[in-house]
Amino acid sequence: MNNNYQKETQTKLTKGLLDMIILQYLDKESMHGYQLITKIRKGFGVYFGPSTVYPLLGLMEKKGYVKSAWNMNTERPRKVYKLTNEGKTVLSFTESSLNLICKNMVTDSEIRIQAAPLISARSTLQRGNSPLTVC
Repeated sequence: MNNNYQKETQTKLTKGLLDMIILQYLDKESMHGYQLITKIRKGFGVYFGPSTVYPLLGLMEKKGYVKSAWNMNTERPRKVYKLTNEGKTVLSFTESSLNLICKNMVTDSEIRIQAAPLISARSTLQRGNSPLTVC
């Protein structure tokens, strides 16, 4: 398989799950946008710049999934994002939905995906040091 296709597929899948990935990171600790960009790049090998991540954080804040506050205790003030209870609910639902999709793909004989070796009923997929809960 051609390397460009692999990178394109990885980027597309990561972008489709970007909301969940950000919510999972924020479930572990509060972070500013650049920290999220760096963690996603290191953890998934995909670069999403500020023009992708910050509007998504703004939308998540508008929907009540995250809450932000300015941290003025550093050399450079930073807007730090924290997961809300609503965000935890959305994260849980999203993880459950993804698990159901993966389970159905593995058990449906008409879908020719060989996901069974990669997933179990509830496992954590690791990419670098970053866990992404799936299936």
